[in-house]
Amino acid sequence: MAVPLDKEALLTAIQTSYQKLKGEIAHISEDQAIKAELEGHVKGTKMTVLNLLSYLCGWAELVLKWEKGKKEGRPVDFPETGYKWNELGKLAQKFYVDYDGDNLETISRKLDLAVERILSLVKEKSNEELYGVPWYDKWTMGRMIQFNTASPYVNARGRIRRWKKEG
Repeated sequence: MAVPLDKEALLTAIQTSYQKLKGEIAHISEDQAIKAELEGHVKGTKMTVLNLLSYLCGWAELVLKWEKGKKEGRPVDFPETGYKWNELGKLAQKFYVDYDGDNLETISRKLDLAVERILSLVKEKSNEELYGVPWYDKWTMGRMIQFNTASPYVNARGRIRRWKKEG
């Protein structure tokens, strides 16, 4: 999938990649979702489908948190308070804990809602706001949203497809 360069392409990328991911998830049972068999976010580790969905939900919520902070004129800790960009494995582990106890239906519903909120955010922004000015460092808002939604959805779908083939 090409890197989105405008609002419509970003909306399409998020919707398309998320729908494909949901198609893969739809055929996973609760028992399968709790088995630590997928390649983990930290080298040499394994994770569950629930962990993977927690990771995706955590990043979507972070994007929304970043935008809220920026809108309110508050300084935003990227990627998250207490974490640096070179500690994303630790941040992934935090997301697993944040959603620990959620079953497949619950985490799927939370992710659906987070994606809906991201899509609403994109829809309310202009192309200029999304792609015309730097939003974080050299990155535009549109690019940061894509980095943390559409791209990880494609990656997650690939992990699940590989796992299904191996199983």
